[in-house]
Amino acid sequence: MGPIDAVDLLKKWFKQENLSYKMQPDQRAEAHFLVKYPGGKQGHMFAVVVPKGRDLVAISSMTRVDIGQQEEMETHIKESTEDWKEWMHEMRLNLIKSGVDWGIHMGKKPGKESLQAFNVSLPIWFDGLSKNELMHSLRKLWLAKLTLIHEIKFSYGPGKGKPGPVDDWENKARKVQTKQSPAKDEVETHEIEVDETMSFGASFDPSEWA
Repeated sequence: MGPIDAVDLLKKWFKQENLSYKMQPDQRAEAHFLVKYPGGKQGHMFAVVVPKGRDLVAISSMTRVDIGQQEEMETHIKESTEDWKEWMHEMRLNLIKSGVDWGIHMGKKPGKESLQAFNVSLPIWFDGLSKNELMHSLRKLWLAKLTLIHEIKFSYGPGKGKPGPVDDWENKARKVQTKQSPAKDEVETHEIEVDETMSFGASFDPSEWA
């Protein structure tokens, strides 16, 4: 199976399962889908990517922690650092037990070292790509996300309905802007676009899989 075959199969399976998707421009990928799973109001957005130069499909999703929940975490940290560390230890164990690849983003500023975002991901190599594997991978990632979301809500309340800051992304955006800033004598200007929502697989690189 080649990348074009994989892209055609993904489109076919999304249609068969009535999953909404949009194509995203991505120079590093043969195809980059944003897929809503499961269907309906409770669905989450997933990036399903066929990266160039790899024989796999990469599936990932990012979740930002509500600003109100981050504030409650910051209060917890100040009141009992050890209890906070134990809670974060349990969250890491939950992610490990889920069997998915994962990453977390913690606050970098003093007194604001809360959990700010987390991502989950899974690869499917072409020799194992099937509709069954795709759907079970989406379901596994969705359940892994729900586990942490419910733990956070149970421990730190429903939040304020607004995603909180993510220091890692802010720092990365600054580095990109600095790196691509033109010299003073250059006439051409470069506009750097930054996705402030960072909802779909941000800081995730399929090339990192062995």
